[in-house]
Amino acid sequence: MSDYRIHGATGEWEVVIGLEVHAQVTSHAKLFSGAATAFGAEPNTQVSLVDAAMPGMLPVPNAECIRQAVRTGMALEAKVNPWSRFDRKNYFYADLPQGYQISQLYHPIVGEGEIEILLDEKDEGSARRVGVERIHLEQDAGKLMHDQHPSMSYVDLNRSGVALMEIVSKPDMRSPEEAGAYIRKLRSILRYVGSCDGNMEQGSMRADVNVSVRRPGAGFGTRTETKNVNSVRFIMAAIEYEANRQVDLLESGGTVVQETRLFDPDKGETRSLRSKEEAHDYRYFPDPDLLPVELGDDFLADCRASLPELPDAKRRRYETALGLPPYNAAVLTAEVETARWFEALLATLGDEHAVRASNWVISDLFGALNRLGKPLAESPVGPGQAAELLRLIADGTLSGTLAKQVFEIMLETGEDPGRIVEARGLRQTSDTGAIDKVIAEILAAHADKVAEYRSGKDKLFGFFVGQTMKAMAGKANPQVVNDLLRKALGRP
Repeated sequence: MSDYRIHGATGEWEVVIGLEVHAQVTSHAKLFSGAATAFGAEPNTQVSLVDAAMPGMLPVPNAECIRQAVRTGMALEAKVNPWSRFDRKNYFYADLPQGYQISQLYHPIVGEGEIEILLDEKDEGSARRVGVERIHLEQDAGKLMHDQHPSMSYVDLNRSGVALMEIVSKPDMRSPEEAGAYIRKLRSILRYVGSCDGNMEQGSMRADVNVSVRRPGAGFGTRTETKNVNSVRFIMAAIEYEANRQVDLLESGGTVVQETRLFDPDKGETRSLRSKEEAHDYRYFPDPDLLPVELGDDFLADCRASLPELPDAKRRRYETALGLPPYNAAVLTAEVETARWFEALLATLGDEHAVRASNWVISDLFGALNRLGKPLAESPVGPGQAAELLRLIADGTLSGTLAKQVFEIMLETGEDPGRIVEARGLRQTSDTGAIDKVIAEILAAHADKVAEYRSGKDKLFGFFVGQTMKAMAGKANPQVVNDLLRKALGRP
């Protein structure tokens, strides 16, 4: 899929990457209990008797979590299994009160699908397809806190029982860039669907990174799994480090050990956590407290009907129906919030101005927000205000220079552009009498340059335009200035 190679001392190596993404399902309650799922609550304030594994407590499946997993599978064009089953994965850990995790090993709710990624937004030829092996539902574990007491670890069970979708890719990626593009696209789809907020910094989306290396065209090598990496940048860095580590190891005569590793973002390296030379016996068996999940045709039809226009379809529509360049369409559909903002702008401005509006959003608005260090959600300028500003440019009220001045004031004050124009006298003038008067004064003051221009120094025309605009404080209509200057100078 990619020409990314590691050039070792003994030749070239290819990297093989698979990702297991844990995405927290958007729901107000946990997978098998009614406890809340809000982020940032005080420790152990969102724990039901089921989550704490009190004797006699029975899990009850949350239909919304099942619905969100099905909708996600449909968005990935994956096979949704009308019959699935929950299993118990048995292991002991201090933040797992039950002594087992309820998951879906043998019969997941969603089967194979795929995701299309773009490695370069300006090049549609850079598109790749990454296979999805499965999506299954499972409970999250709690969280151990080692910094609350000098000699003891505390446990917070707020996350215990929270619904996760584990989205397992096929080993189809061949470079850190492809893995980064895959995570960004998957996160985009989840946000469009509304099944996960994708906030990696809050832990609601994280990835286990499987990496192996091989000679190009050879069979798969031994893989390692780097657990719980929580940013796109860290995922790419972990792959880069781990692939190079394995190549160095193999070229020095060593062997790669199948193991679980951790990524240290401060040092930019992975380190061994525990060996996986022998498969753990988790003693999976069907959970006796839970019936199989059987999905009816009406439920599946409702799930499909609830899906929004997804990013690939929206990008194609922006290109065909709105006439946007492929790059603009890709940028504006990459995140659902960006697309909603842009469509709110067009709802006021009109689709016929889509290309001009897209250029302004990508260049002026995004440039300003990047300078201010603000996300689009915190933009001081709303879509309606942006539409008004673009209309003032289109009808000649504002020149490009004046529009930039007005926009800067909008960013600082949040005021509407029309009010700024009136209050500060920033309206562009097309008054030919006023412009003629200024031109006459400038030509009189620069008679030598007028003579040079008339003798053939055409480049001096720009000088006269600049002097006129400067004299009129940038408020003159540039087209009118150009026309009147040509007439006054007596040359076409």
